[in-house]
Amino acid sequence: MLKKQIQIRCDDCNNFIFDEELDEYVCDVNMDEDDYARLLASSYKACPYYQNNNEYKIVKHQM
Repeated sequence: MLKKQIQIRCDDCNNFIFDEELDEYVCDVNMDEDDYARLLASSYKACPYYQNNNEYKIVKHQM
């Protein structure tokens, strides 16, 4: 069985923050085990929680 690969671009996501307790970057989305299992079993090709951290792109979209 092939495991599905979700394309994840975390480096420029608003949810990707530095956790000082863990001393590493983590995804700050409030997700439990059931949500994570649904994400892996879904047909998503990219992370549905991704939020672009590029303010210029956001403003350009609003114009």
